[in-house]
Amino acid sequence: MNAATTAGPSAATPAYAGGERVQVRKVDAPGHIRTPHYIRGKTGTIERFVGFFKNPEELAYGRSGQPLRALYRVRFMQSHVWPDYQGAAGDTLDIDLYEHWLQPANH
Repeated sequence: MNAATTAGPSAATPAYAGGERVQVRKVDAPGHIRTPHYIRGKTGTIERFVGFFKNPEELAYGRSGQPLRALYRVRFMQSHVWPDYQGAAGDTLDIDLYEHWLQPANH
């Protein structure tokens, strides 16, 4: 993947900040999708904004990957992802997700 940039073509501002609660869109989109199926529909917390990157879902098809997309590290409680999780109650899972896959948790 190409290196991140802090300013896209229009110097876009990320929609989410660290600590915000978000829900991953629950969409069965066809094609090359970078969002794991098991995390779709789940709610997590923005751990941090990573940067702006070309969209790998478009790059997979030889397209430009433009416009640049905001990428976030989102933290999920393991017990909320896996209903039968037997680990420690505070165990978490961090996943890098693009902004177009996220929506406010209380939409």
